[in-house]
Amino acid sequence: MNQPLAYIHPGAKIATNVVVEPFTTIYNNVTIGAGTWIGSNVTIMEGARIGKNCRIFPGAVISAIPQDLKFDGEDSLAIIGDNTTIRECVTVNRGTKASGKTQIGNNCLIMATSHIAHDCRIGNHCILANGSVIAGHVTLGDYAILSGLVAVHQFIHIGSHAMVSGGSLVRKDVPPYTKAGKEPISYIGINSIGLRRRGFITEKIREIQNIYRILYQKNYNTTQALEKIEAEMAATKERDQIILFIKNSQRGIMKGYSGS
Repeated sequence: MNQPLAYIHPGAKIATNVVVEPFTTIYNNVTIGAGTWIGSNVTIMEGARIGKNCRIFPGAVISAIPQDLKFDGEDSLAIIGDNTTIRECVTVNRGTKASGKTQIGNNCLIMATSHIAHDCRIGNHCILANGSVIAGHVTLGDYAILSGLVAVHQFIHIGSHAMVSGGSLVRKDVPPYTKAGKEPISYIGINSIGLRRRGFITEKIREIQNIYRILYQKNYNTTQALEKIEAEMAATKERDQIILFIKNSQRGIMKGYSGS
């Protein structure tokens, strides 16, 4: 790496085989792992920790200070895992003193013009389609997918393997393995196609369907549904993950589907 038309602070720690294209600016206190490609006109600010074999496309701004009036200049990080792609004009803000970091996992795809705010935690293999915006303190589980132009309220939790339909406003937690859509955000089924693609067998998919049938289609309240699920469904990793997610929900989970 030797790009005279890029500015790289001498305090940045960059692996020898990183490619930095012209007109990119890399600040102090930045680490970039081996095999990563940084496109032109990218800005990587203090506190960025970028993994191996990432691709960051033109116009992206990584680790800018939070858009949070409570931020007081404290040290914090924006961490991006290995093999993650950041497309054009994506913005990833670093954390605040609340958690100290914003974190994106491995093997993620963050499509053009998406925004990831301070203190968010994005799991592995997640996809944010074009124009998705997530506010501060949001958590996405592994393999979660946000379709285009999704807007996520602060402190929301979206579970593993969940998929949110395009243009949705997410104001409630989205449990794992589900599909979410409509307005207000609602359960519209489980993400069966995604689960099959990831190797879930038919019996496991049916088990997940039966859990959500009790939760959303049997006219129980949430407490009653959880009691029935625990009493009638055998303990499995997936069952327990769903129960724990719902019990730990701070904002409440999305409502059940209605035909209206």
